[in-house]
Amino acid sequence: MLAEDMHMVRGALVALLAGENGLEVVAEVDRGDAIIPTALEHRPDVAVIDVDLPGVDGLTAAAELRRRLPECRTLVLTALGRPGTLQRALAARVSGYLLKDEPPHQLAKAIRHIAHGGRVIDPELALASWESDVSPLTVRETGVLRHAASGADPAEIARRMSLSTGTVRNYLTSAVTKLHARNRLDAVRLAEQAGWL
Repeated sequence: MLAEDMHMVRGALVALLAGENGLEVVAEVDRGDAIIPTALEHRPDVAVIDVDLPGVDGLTAAAELRRRLPECRTLVLTALGRPGTLQRALAARVSGYLLKDEPPHQLAKAIRHIAHGGRVIDPELALASWESDVSPLTVRETGVLRHAASGADPAEIARRMSLSTGTVRNYLTSAVTKLHARNRLDAVRLAEQAGWL
């Protein structure tokens, strides 16, 4: 199964994989919130998921896919090699993590390896992740910032996370302080640049 929102890129990936012996794309989606229902319908062996998808981001969808359909292994593709994003991918227990600029034969090789129970991680990204700082944010602070990044105000974030508005404001203040940001928008920017969101 392939999850990629850019139609031209998705078409190229489908064509590439269709030419590989033993590989078949059983389903395609262009939104993160379509991954789970489509995977439950088609039961793919491997889901190739872009990190940046509308609806639900690829890493959130990959973590949910692992919970709902553990026999489906996941390979996450990204255009930007951010160490924090790799750390989030590993926390989501994905089976693979590659940059989109890898040679085409590497993608097919990675899918086969993952389908047979292996793991694939871009070595340069792994090294960068090892050398990078770990996020200073707690899980709650990260969640609150992620909702703030989508434009939600504290009251909306509180409703989404089943918290009080005051608690949300406290988490936002704490995140701003920890990231040495000017305000919550700056905190979102800094966290996104580090790959922590």
